[in-house]
Amino acid sequence: MPRTHIASRTGVFSESVIREMTRLAHLHGAMNLAQGYPDFPAPEFIKQAAIDAINADLNQYAITWGAPRLRRAIAEKTRRFYGLELDPDREITVTCGATEAMMCAMLAVVEPGDEIIVFEPFYENYVPDAAMSGARLVFVTLRGENFAFDPDELRRAFSPRTRAIIVNTPNNPSGKVFTRAELEIIAGLCQEFDTLCITDEIYEHILYDHHEHIPIATLPGMFERTITISGLSKTFSVTGWRLGYLIAPPHLTDALRKVHDFLTVGAPAPLQEAAATAIEQADAYYPELRTMYAEKRAILLAALREAGFRCHQPEGAYYIMADFSDLAFEGDDTAFAHHLIRDIGVAPVPGSSFYRPGSTGGSRMVRFTFSKSEATLREAARRLARL
Repeated sequence: MPRTHIASRTGVFSESVIREMTRLAHLHGAMNLAQGYPDFPAPEFIKQAAIDAINADLNQYAITWGAPRLRRAIAEKTRRFYGLELDPDREITVTCGATEAMMCAMLAVVEPGDEIIVFEPFYENYVPDAAMSGARLVFVTLRGENFAFDPDELRRAFSPRTRAIIVNTPNNPSGKVFTRAELEIIAGLCQEFDTLCITDEIYEHILYDHHEHIPIATLPGMFERTITISGLSKTFSVTGWRLGYLIAPPHLTDALRKVHDFLTVGAPAPLQEAAATAIEQADAYYPELRTMYAEKRAILLAALREAGFRCHQPEGAYYIMADFSDLAFEGDDTAFAHHLIRDIGVAPVPGSSFYRPGSTGGSRMVRFTFSKSEATLREAARRLARL
């Protein structure tokens, strides 16, 4: 029998469902509320900073783990916002987006056969990341209108084989922001079972109402066992720039940097300089960002509810998980998403793509993003009214 020449790990996951929905949106001329990228301009100050950096000929390799100015800016921002004192030379690594940062973290700390705990619904990259690092995922479901976890279920998920838990807050796709009490439960279990915590905090500055972002690394006993991931893509509406970063204690950073070096060498040099400028100047921008997205959230929430969806009001990030059970549609979430794209002209993401394979979770839900211009959201609302 001839060899397949294809690694078995690639059979565990499929292509991105989110990006598949984007392609279908283009094919059918649908409003793309599937993929979480803005269709409005990035802030002028970050764009001008990139132009200035290119014109200054900062076009060659930066230091592999990040331009010194950018690492200093990240350290200073982290101190101001969270009270965490960081050494930019030993505890911060700049990556090609948060996507590379998560892959870096998994490859740096996971041995084949280790278990990684993941809350579902989860961002779709975590499954292929686990497959490529040889990990086995253990799922804990966020339930109810507030996407809460059962502390007893979470405890049962931990075992001597648990290497790490992934915490994504603010959460994609649910919009949940983990509370201090919830994070303290997670932190206690990490310390009891000598487990790492890998946090995805890419939406840290997109929050609503009274909700507060609390990095779990700031809780007692957690910095030494936490890898924090964030980036510039969502905050500054530059998803195509691919700028992320890792924060970790030196013994973990050493491993992370070795993996990062041979995955991508380094992030784009002129864009790193622009990112440093953005972070240095952004304190007044963050409140404007939240106000802007709160207005967009209100437009899409109202449109979805008027169309007959049941929706959780997101606490952070810029997504809405919408339950279509009350609509007269008999197919599953994938069929419904295709119906919306083809017949209504609005593209969402099937809810099941955010749950473990074989689960019924999300089978009556779709995810929409409101990271779009008001004009796009108003037109999407007009089309959704046809439901």
